[in-house]
Amino acid sequence: MAETDDYLVVDKPPYLLVHPTKPTGEPTLWSGVRDLLAFEIANGGQVSIVNRLDRETSGLVLIAKTAAAARLFGRLMQEHRIAKEYLAIVWGWPTWESFTVDRPLVRQGLHGVSKIWLKQTIDDRGAVARTDLRVEKRLQFADSPHQRFSIVRATPHTGRTHQIRVHLASIGYPIVGDKIYGPDEAAYLRFIESGWTAALEELLILPRHALHSAVLAVDGIGTWKSEPPADLKVWLNGLTEI
Repeated sequence: MAETDDYLVVDKPPYLLVHPTKPTGEPTLWSGVRDLLAFEIANGGQVSIVNRLDRETSGLVLIAKTAAAARLFGRLMQEHRIAKEYLAIVWGWPTWESFTVDRPLVRQGLHGVSKIWLKQTIDDRGAVARTDLRVEKRLQFADSPHQRFSIVRATPHTGRTHQIRVHLASIGYPIVGDKIYGPDEAAYLRFIESGWTAALEELLILPRHALHSAVLAVDGIGTWKSEPPADLKVWLNGLTEI
């Protein structure tokens, strides 16, 4: 989407890992950008991903191409001068137009039993986490008005693991397609074991959580915007705005 000598902004598709997690050779954003910037890397450049997204989350990612740019973006991140906005499709119609969740997060297994190692939970012993939420649209299926959904714009002021997903689920509006924080965490375990099935589709509707990094703004440098990708747009086309 944008490139200078110092940085690159890309629009990550869903299902693409940002960093390698296992030596399987699976494609990742990092390896793809590394190949793209092979000449720059051979001449002293690097690939430093500034804002990481979950595998299933789509949208904007900022990548530093030099050590100096990586240090600059790291400092701006610490100073809260890199702003991000996400679009989330959630179950239900919130009773509010704007809402802030200011609740600390921690990995659930640190203070209790957890079947899923990476699952996060709200806990006063956790790290500070704050997310501003605003309803963009309220939707429903024309032939099934009892199935209600909303598009919520989420602005995180901290960068905790799964922050938006946990905060939305904690107030009763989980993201559509979320295997961990949706209607049943066992969906994630069944997906790991058997892959996407008709039973999971009936439960979750979408094969990935409907979360998209839509706006990325770096103070003094630039602002970039991204429309939701085709998979979300196609599904949204079947809904009626209320």
